[in-house]
Amino acid sequence: MTLKIGDILIGEITGIQPYGAFVSLGDNQQGLIHVSEVKHGFIKNIEEELTVKQKVKVQIIDIDEYTKKISLSLRVFQDAPPVLYKKKKYFTNRYKNIGFESIDKNLSHWVDGFLDDITENN
Repeated sequence: MTLKIGDILIGEITGIQPYGAFVSLGDNQQGLIHVSEVKHGFIKNIEEELTVKQKVKVQIIDIDEYTKKISLSLRVFQDAPPVLYKKKKYFTNRYKNIGFESIDKNLSHWVDGFLDDITENN
């Protein structure tokens, strides 16, 4: 069987580790569903989500060119959870209203120092 990224297969879970679940794909092929690809969100215990001998529909998301290891995903079949809020990012401390004040205070000093450096090196 020739497998490629994007293929959707039915497999059987053969083993579970804290980092993921091993899936038999038939024809002596095996893949791994990393714990981050089981479902959206945090998973504290993967064994609460999956069991050995469970049949799963998976999609191939990567095949390592050298080791031939196959990465699988269950998460691709789920709708993404809604974004509840979008956190605003601040480049300075948002509680101090300094804005560009520090640049305004220091700019002339920086320029003078740079000009001194240039004239000393020439």
